[in-house]
Amino acid sequence: MAPQRTKPSLPLKTRVFISVISAVTDASCHSDGSVNRRLLRLLDYQAPPNPKPINSVSSSDTTVDASRNLWFRLYSPSLPSDLLLPVVVFFHGGGFTFLSPASQAYDAVCRRFAPKFPAFVVSVNYRLAPEHIYPSQYDDGFDRRRNIAHHVAVRACGAGFETLKVIGLVCIQPFFGGEERTAAEEELANAFLVSVPRADFWWKSFLPQGSNRDHKAVNVSGPNADDIYGVDFPATMVVVGGFDPLKDWQKRYYEWLKACGKEATLMEFPTMIHAFYIFPELQESGQLILQIKDFMNNCCSKPQLPQQN
Repeated sequence: MAPQRTKPSLPLKTRVFISVISAVTDASCHSDGSVNRRLLRLLDYQAPPNPKPINSVSSSDTTVDASRNLWFRLYSPSLPSDLLLPVVVFFHGGGFTFLSPASQAYDAVCRRFAPKFPAFVVSVNYRLAPEHIYPSQYDDGFDRRRNIAHHVAVRACGAGFETLKVIGLVCIQPFFGGEERTAAEEELANAFLVSVPRADFWWKSFLPQGSNRDHKAVNVSGPNADDIYGVDFPATMVVVGGFDPLKDWQKRYYEWLKACGKEATLMEFPTMIHAFYIFPELQESGQLILQIKDFMNNCCSKPQLPQQN
């Protein structure tokens, strides 16, 4: 029996990138809860939209509300115009504190998604903590019928959309947590990218004063969770990485969905770190795209009941 790995095996290119990003992230987070945006911008390269197709994908930006810097980037694959495609609404990572749809890593991953699914991909910008605390991010995500991760399904299914129905939810290593310290958090406290100290800082910056990590926005399947028993919740795919300190919270979310009688699939990548999917040099990144494609095809092939108003 092969010994269990205690550290992820990553290409040198990936390890160097992660080390630099982690160092800059730590240096930008101050003990008073503020964030040095100027320092972050030095490494957050902004990719512009490209109306002319590049690698068979064009992109364009649309402003929803300039006063809130609320906008989205649409990625359109170069396919016949009469081909009916699904719409994927994507919400970038960054602990609700960093990055945007224009950040190079997220622009690149959406460019991979669009032709390989294939689908129109809408990547949504939202206000960031600590300048804007909860529920600003969810309000921005839900505006014009968009929302963030789990909460898109909770609100959308109760909102009564006129022409849009959420038929699937893909949670790629969702940023969940709680007051309890799980076994994974203790074992992987100083993990790459999302360490426990970094996650604690981001949650403190994000949450309203007086709240703790059992707030429903953090511990989404915990004691203060939304009641979804009577909600027509979409089929959900939960992606977990073996070297992600948040993996126990993500698995609990999957188990909670099942306990609530909802259709849920758990996809595990035992040797992967948090956010592995943004690194195209990792084989598992390509494997995940294929798994999501299969999940989407399965969701789209099911008969859809009319949306209730």
